[in-house]
Amino acid sequence: MKKKPKVVVAKNAAELAEVLGLGRADGIELAVRSALNTKIIQVVQKRGLTHAAVAALAHTSRTRVTAIMSRNTKDISTDLMLRVLGALGVTAKVTFGRAA
Repeated sequence: MKKKPKVVVAKNAAELAEVLGLGRADGIELAVRSALNTKIIQVVQKRGLTHAAVAALAHTSRTRVTAIMSRNTKDISTDLMLRVLGALGVTAKVTFGRAA
């Protein structure tokens, strides 16, 4: 008889990193990349841009933009996400705080 898989719920990037057995730095990276991805999706949807239009603005392929819009960013660099944001006229502001 097969065991049912245990369902685990992660409420934020730090919890997800912990569940996956990743370190604190990996959790921070997940949070930053997720925030970048979310902002790109919001801006593209708000402006009603096509994936092809975003790709042309950012000088990248439509396939890569589609991956970002689908949250399939495993093979998408943080640099590219920042470049896409910049091409959309959005700047990222980095703040630092003490880790809990």
